[in-house]
Amino acid sequence: MSTKFNLPTETLELPSKGLLYPEDSPLSKGEIELKHMTAKEEDILTNRNYIANGTVIDKLLQSMVVTPNINFNDLLIGDKNAIMIGARILAYGKDYTITYQGEKHTVDLTAIDPKPINEADYPNRENKFKFTLPSSGNVVEFRLLTHKDEESIDREAEGLKKIDKDVVREVTLRMRAMILSINGTTDKAEITDFVNNYLLAKDARALREEYNRIQPDLDLTVKLNGVEEDVTLPIGLNFFWPGQ
Repeated sequence: MSTKFNLPTETLELPSKGLLYPEDSPLSKGEIELKHMTAKEEDILTNRNYIANGTVIDKLLQSMVVTPNINFNDLLIGDKNAIMIGARILAYGKDYTITYQGEKHTVDLTAIDPKPINEADYPNRENKFKFTLPSSGNVVEFRLLTHKDEESIDREAEGLKKIDKDVVREVTLRMRAMILSINGTTDKAEITDFVNNYLLAKDARALREEYNRIQPDLDLTVKLNGVEEDVTLPIGLNFFWPGQ
């Protein structure tokens, strides 16, 4: 005779509202169900192999998601950020202590809201956007990056560092992953050539600004007592390891 035990869960709304996922994806509902952290997840947080290879947070989040048939690789980065904040609240509560300019501050994580989005930007559930680069006039199509894309970029960046420790190509790697076409050309080699040799710095900045405008995400700027400017929430060692 088996015994079923109650396990509390919470429904989390995604910043994208599900508007950038195919209709047959469970993510298209715009919400995801998370369970509260258990001893199993604490085992994950202390797994030395996961910590060493940098996958510990991803393993934790995947374990806490209980919505069936979710492909974690498909998650947009902004939605993944929301899951991370939601998981932290369920695990250890809403209060998160940070140090800023030598002073300790407590941030209420439940006060972090999604960025406003314009649903008209996503009319066809298609992760594809067109933008004319203001200085050169070249027309690019780009997409928002997913968890799988971020992993691929990190792996390529690490591989380049092994070849030359002084080479940092995060900007160009991200641009190559984002851009789907240039003036109608989808050839990967031509896109790489354009990003490496012809993409003006002013245009790259404008493209990043357009990307950030369109990308659904959390607004991770917070106000701290006694600090005039808004501060981007630092995700430190104690985010999932309080007391560290």
